[in-house]
Amino acid sequence: MKQILYRIWHRLMVFCGLRGAPAYAPTDHQRALDLIAAIDAGGMPLNAGRVNDIARNLGLEVSPHAPMPETIARIRTVLNTFSQ
Repeated sequence: MKQILYRIWHRLMVFCGLRGAPAYAPTDHQRALDLIAAIDAGGMPLNAGRVNDIARNLGLEVSPHAPMPETIARIRTVLNTFSQ
C-alpha cells in the first residue's frame, strides 16, 4: 500500500513540475498523457488552469468556468482519437 501511495504522489509531483521534472519540454500530447496517468493512478489535479492549458493546447475550446471533470473527459476523448 505504501508503494502505491508513493507512486501516486510521485506522478502528481512530476505532473505539477515539483519533482523529477524531465530535462526536456514535454509535448502537449505527453502532458495530456501524464495528466491522465496521474488521474488513473488515483490522483486529482488541483490546478484547473493547468488542466485547461493542456486542453487548449490540444485544440479544445475551454471555458474558465467549465467543470474540471468535464474538461478531463474531453481530454480523454482527444487522446483516444489520437491513439486510433
